[in-house]
Amino acid sequence: MAWRLDEAVEHGLIDNTVEGTTTGKIWLCGRDEPLILSLEGDCWRDVAGTVLEFENPNPQRTPEIAGLDTDQSGIVGDVTASRKAKVPSLTDEQMEELDRQGREIPFQWRNILYLEWFSEINGRVLIEAAGYKMEVSNQHWKMDSDAEQAQKLANLNAMRDFMAQVIQRKEPDGTASVTSELDEFEWEERLKESDRLTDAYQEVLEKYMEDADSEQKEAFVMGWDGLLDALAERDEQGGDDEFDDADDDPDAADKWQSAEEDDDEDDEHFEEEWVKASHPLQNLARDLAMRAFDLVSREDDPQSPAQRLVSNLMLVSSKLAGVLHGRGSGYEPEAGFVLAVLKRCLNWINEAGAACQELLDAESDPDHKAALNHLRADAFEIRNGIIELRRELKQS
Repeated sequence: MAWRLDEAVEHGLIDNTVEGTTTGKIWLCGRDEPLILSLEGDCWRDVAGTVLEFENPNPQRTPEIAGLDTDQSGIVGDVTASRKAKVPSLTDEQMEELDRQGREIPFQWRNILYLEWFSEINGRVLIEAAGYKMEVSNQHWKMDSDAEQAQKLANLNAMRDFMAQVIQRKEPDGTASVTSELDEFEWEERLKESDRLTDAYQEVLEKYMEDADSEQKEAFVMGWDGLLDALAERDEQGGDDEFDDADDDPDAADKWQSAEEDDDEDDEHFEEEWVKASHPLQNLARDLAMRAFDLVSREDDPQSPAQRLVSNLMLVSSKLAGVLHGRGSGYEPEAGFVLAVLKRCLNWINEAGAACQELLDAESDPDHKAALNHLRADAFEIRNGIIELRRELKQS
């Protein structure tokens, strides 16, 4: 997905003094030569026509920058020093203390540097930082509001084109039968496309979630033209008629109260019924994920053994729930789909086992070590259960 350079930047400049062209140089920690930017398009109006210089007061070397090409030719994205974002108003130590206490961390809205472009070689590259020192030169030319809107629309189209490359949607060829079942490998291809779609949407959400027109921009960039039409129709009608009608119903409060009472009664038996309908392997995976969550420390680094252990076990638990919950109750997912998901669960359970072993190697407390050993043994039990279930499905 996007190359995020915030931490690695030492200093740099963006030059948009020639209308229609944005150039620049960016020096990164650990690289002798700067990135050379040669981009089509202009910055937003706040820095259009200027030279914007910036410096990171605390650069850090990151391994990802090794794959960046020095020549960053391509198309400009959103480039501005006035993008609004929520920024923590406390130090890291103060935020950690509030997090331990379970208290809300205060934020404030601030202007940040947002520097985005689409490289012909590396794809989307992004610098998004609140703590940089910045200096802007006098304007060599001025952009009016119409030109800025045209540039922002071009940026939206560039983002849409990039996301289409990421998702790699397959056009239907008209040969597939509606009634024929897919095999494990065909389902694996569909799951891979679903993964790409999920990753793309996460990146789109991060970019547009604070935007006033977030729904429309997200739908446009993701290529969901049907949803875009529905949103336009909703806006033309002036809202959701169903909710408007509810506001005029004199008995709405009584109906709502009655629904809440019914929900309370159902909730008393929900967990018991869920367990009854669950596959034993799913129950074991869910319990193991909860034990791991309580056992390991809350480390910030997502690549730490503790976080890898928890995240992989959570994936196994959720995916097993999706394909095994309620089997035999009348709904049976296709065997190929179940086999494809179980194959992925094997990979995640293996990753969890490796992370657990790293924690064991570093653990000195005997009680904690015994708990980790028990956790790892149960992970192997789930792995064996998945292998056996796959064997049964292939033979059926």
